[in-house]
Amino acid sequence: MPLLNKTEARPASPTSPSGRRSSWSAARLALTAFFTVDGFLFAAWVVRIPDVRAQVSASHSALGLALLCISAGAVATMALVGRLCLRYGSRRVTVAAVTVFSLAVALPAHTHSVLALGAVLLLFGAGYGAANVAMNSAAVDLVAELRRPVMPSFHAGYSLGGLLGAAVGGLLAGRISASWALAASGALGLAVVALAGTALLRAPAAVRPAPDESAAPAAAAPAGLSGHARLLVVLLGLTALCTAYGEGALADWATLHLTDDVHASTATAAAGYAAFAFAMTAGRLSGTWLSERLGQTRVMLLGGLAACAGMTTAALAPSVPLALTGFVLVGLGLANVFPLAIARAGATAGPQGVATASTLGYAGMLIGPPVIGFLADALSLPAALLTVAASSALAGLLALTVRRHRAA
Repeated sequence: MPLLNKTEARPASPTSPSGRRSSWSAARLALTAFFTVDGFLFAAWVVRIPDVRAQVSASHSALGLALLCISAGAVATMALVGRLCLRYGSRRVTVAAVTVFSLAVALPAHTHSVLALGAVLLLFGAGYGAANVAMNSAAVDLVAELRRPVMPSFHAGYSLGGLLGAAVGGLLAGRISASWALAASGALGLAVVALAGTALLRAPAAVRPAPDESAAPAAAAPAGLSGHARLLVVLLGLTALCTAYGEGALADWATLHLTDDVHASTATAAAGYAAFAFAMTAGRLSGTWLSERLGQTRVMLLGGLAACAGMTTAALAPSVPLALTGFVLVGLGLANVFPLAIARAGATAGPQGVATASTLGYAGMLIGPPVIGFLADALSLPAALLTVAASSALAGLLALTVRRHRAA
């Protein structure tokens, strides 16, 4: 019987180049699963808001205040999570945060008053905000190890999870109760944590490289960041804010614009927002390829300008096909600006940079819908939506400003 070649029989060492590449691939897949389930859980909650509102007998204003608790919980948690990631590691915090989020998603369906709903949504928002900061921090480390701009692919997982969550939630609506649907979603989240979390924690931890010269103290002492590094993080956070402003505005107002201003049918209006969401997912799936060929700054600049042109077209379009084309262009344009801004903030200042930029970005998503509403009452909805075009162009121009400051 021939002897096996010892070199062939021996598996790749985890410390060898091939072993580390395999481990990084496993970590990337596991982290993508976390992003996907994060989007799925949030969408599963969103489609059940009408059921929960009826259960607690909330008025529009009372429900609005309760929903603000999600934002309050997220914003209050994000800065703390950045420090926890530095102390315990982004991967461990990711597993813990998504576990909390998976448990919290089932709770709103068991509340019977607006006050109880608000309290539960504070926990829901804390889990959601913590998960987003921790996942993005872990992704920044992995991007540095892979030395490829793969951050958009993680956010593509989030977008895909949101589409799946909305689709599954819509199919289950009217068939099973909100409590059972959200409990099943939470159970799915816990299953992903168990499987993907094990793979993520077993993979060799990413070694954070030395940050930019201007941000050298970032990893060791966030409080000691230079003024230049802080300025870069704030500029990147404002870029994320401008992008999220557009996403939040379109989520709440795109269908209304199509029905009221362009006179589309309800079904066509729903398809319009779906086209925007699909375009954003497709854009993020191609984000790594585009970033490697054009460079991250060009992708952000061209994306912002494309979204500006698309939103201007959609806002002023006299026909449904032209408006839908505009929304698709907005989705493709905005797709990669937010993830690349977060990735650069993390490369500049570590988890604290991710936390700062994410907090500013989340603020943009929070203020977008009400600002559009106020402007629509004062002017018109098409005029209000033009602010999305302006903010998209500003996001692209801020990317240029960041490059100049980094060069300086």
